[in-house]
Amino acid sequence: MNFTLKLTQIGNSVGVILPKEALAALKLEKGDTIHLSESPEGFQITPYDPTLADQLDLGRDFMREFRDTFHALAK
Repeated sequence: MNFTLKLTQIGNSVGVILPKEALAALKLEKGDTIHLSESPEGFQITPYDPTLADQLDLGRDFMREFRDTFHALAK
């Protein structure tokens, strides 16, 4: 799917209107939050917080490091 979008004035800001097909593909609705991040290919819009993956990796590392402690506490 490929869309050409036009910037438009929205109050004192400039915004992009997403077509309903794009909203459906992203599973987004009015009021949802999206994230714009820079990647080697350009910019990416996603409904998923890219910092969340880093936080989950840190949590997994922590749980792996203290696996024996968590196992003992679970008894």
